[in-house]
Amino acid sequence: MTASTARAERRPSPRKRAGNGAARQHDADEIGLDALVGHAGYAVRRFQIWIFQDFIKTLGDVDIRPTQYSVLTVIGANPGLSQMAVAKRLGIERARLVHLLDSLEQRKLVKRVKSKTDRRSHALHLTAPGETALTKFKRLAAEHERHVEAKIGKENRERLLQILAGFT
Repeated sequence: MTASTARAERRPSPRKRAGNGAARQHDADEIGLDALVGHAGYAVRRFQIWIFQDFIKTLGDVDIRPTQYSVLTVIGANPGLSQMAVAKRLGIERARLVHLLDSLEQRKLVKRVKSKTDRRSHALHLTAPGETALTKFKRLAAEHERHVEAKIGKENRERLLQILAGFT
């Protein structure tokens, strides 16, 4: 049993009521997590929340969200991909990607070009301003990755990427 598990087990349930029937107030750190302490999914989700918050803060001045950055990066690395190919590669619902591309197109970062081989699909390309913007976004994303490294350490970051590589 780890020290954190022991603390979690000793803590009273936050649902127990004070003697007068009112719910007791707790600081977030005082609330026991019980079995969640040992759940990888819970820990990964909490880390993801921190990651996204830092990404959004670091790239806040350029108003780019993690999914937008991912889409721009894949299009930049693979000009001419179809919307379906991008959606499939990144695991984004097709309807959500269409909405996301609409917003990137309005910002003049991406353009859709009718496919020469399939009239039903569009080839995706970065615009010239999109290429310039992506260079800046990548610089800021590298700063964000330095924040991750500062939070968990260089070796842990590298190991985490190795572990997660099977899911990308």
